Amino acid sequence: MLSQKLLDALNQQVKFEFSSANYYLAMAAYCKSEDLDGFANFFVVQAEEEKFHAMKMFNFINELGGRALIYGFEDPKNDFTSVEEVFQTALDHEKIVTDRINQLMDIAVNEKNYACVSFLNWYVDEQVEEMSMMTGLLNKIKRIGESSHAIYMLDAELATRTFTPPAAE
Repeated sequence: MLSQKLLDALNQQVKFEFSSANYYLAMAAYCKSEDLDGFANFFVVQAEEEKFHAMKMFNFINELGGRALIYGFEDPKNDFTSVEEVFQTALDHEKIVTDRINQLMDIAVNEKNYACVSFLNWYVDEQVEEMSMMTGLLNKIKRIGESSHAIYMLDAELATRTFTPPAAE
């Protein structure tokens, strides 16, 4: 059973996760326009992950007898000046996601909704991975600067990223 407050917060997070997917697709489009297909692939995969996160929460809401609601969202940022700006923006976005997940966890803990706490633990762990990955990539990009050879190598590395949904727990 979900309180109205928790249900509303979860539905807003579903919206935010779908919005995040569009955010990352906009980043992929920018990278593609710069002939950085590997970077574009990285963000397409990131968008797939965000859609998975949204659907996982959507299903959880429905499993607990709530009603998942789908809302519209604002256009994502589409214009960037560099790959570094793209990754800085992505990291800043992941910080917002982390804050939102923590706020959801606060509500679930305060309401003693242990099913929701258990469910949200997966998102807490996921955000640790997301923050670490984005921070690491941004640090690499800052370190390599404008070195075309290094950008090419990182682009080739990111081209190998694929999305594999986590196995059912």
